[in-house]
Amino acid sequence: MIVGAVLCECIIYDAHSLKEKRAVLQRVMSRLKQKYNISVSETDYQDLWQRTKLAIVTVSSSRKATERELQNALQFLDSFPEIERTITDIEWL
Repeated sequence: MIVGAVLCECIIYDAHSLKEKRAVLQRVMSRLKQKYNISVSETDYQDLWQRTKLAIVTVSSSRKATERELQNALQFLDSFPEIERTITDIEWL
């Protein structure tokens, strides 16, 4: 069993309040969860309007399958024009 975790910092340029930030994050995170076999959560910068840190985690029987799922989730995250991924760290457990 392989656990893969991605921690990525993101910028939400068009958010002018925490309410707008939450609306963007809620939509992005729910779409990620629906489309991929992952768990996703905001782990840092909850009190900042335009910055967030997301944790994306998945578990599978092989490293290759885990890596594929995480890469697909990151590509999907990058497809949202309102959020930009900046710093990304991948950890294997």
